[in-house]
Amino acid sequence: MQDTSKGKFITLEGGEGSGKSTVIAALEQWLQEDGFKVLKTREPGGIPIAEKIRSLVLDPEYSEMDARTEALLYAAARRQHLVERVFPALAEGAVVLCDRFVDSSLAYQGAARGLGIDEVAAVNEFAIEGRMPDLTLLLDVDPEEGIARIQRAEEREWNRLDNEAARFHTRVHEAYMTLAEKYPARIKKIDAEKPLEEVIKDCTEKVQAYLNVKS
Repeated sequence: MQDTSKGKFITLEGGEGSGKSTVIAALEQWLQEDGFKVLKTREPGGIPIAEKIRSLVLDPEYSEMDARTEALLYAAARRQHLVERVFPALAEGAVVLCDRFVDSSLAYQGAARGLGIDEVAAVNEFAIEGRMPDLTLLLDVDPEEGIARIQRAEEREWNRLDNEAARFHTRVHEAYMTLAEKYPARIKKIDAEKPLEEVIKDCTEKVQAYLNVKS
C-alpha cells in the first residue's frame, strides 16, 4: 500500500435520502475555494471497474442476489477504487471526500442483512489494508423521512436497496447509531433533518475543526 498519510480521507455516511450527495458537493466547493486539492468520489463507483459493479449490485432486477455475494461485491469495488483512485490521491496530499465507505457495508450488509458486523468488517479489512477514514460525517435522518425524500426526488436513481422494507432501513439506521457511539473520535453525527443550509454549515464546521482551518 502507498504511503497515504499526506492526505486526509473524509467520508460521508447515512441512510437513503440523507443528503450526502448535496453536502459532499458543497464541501468540495468550499475546500477548493480554500486552496485544498480535493478528490470527490463515491462508493460503489468512482472508477470504471467499480462503476460496473455498482450497476450490478444496485440493479433492482437482481432481487435474488445473496447477501454474502452483495457484501463481497461491495468489498471488491472498494478495493479497486482504493488502489486506483483513493490511495494515489492521498499520497499526493489531497483531501478525499468519499460518499460512503466501510461503515455502509457494516450497516447495510452486516446489520440490516444479518451477516454480522464483525464478519463484514473482516471481509473489508482484507480489501482496505487497515486504511479507515480520518473523519466520517454521519448524516442522521429518520428512515421514513429519508425514503420519502427520495420518492420526491425525480432526478435521484431508484436502486435495489430502495425496494427494501421499512424494517431494513430502520436496522441500517440503528447500526449507524451504534457505530457512532463506538467510534466517537472518527464519526461525527449531523442532524440531517435540519434545513439544508444548516446541515451544510454543520458539516463544514466539523471539517474545519478537523483540518484546523479558519472559517
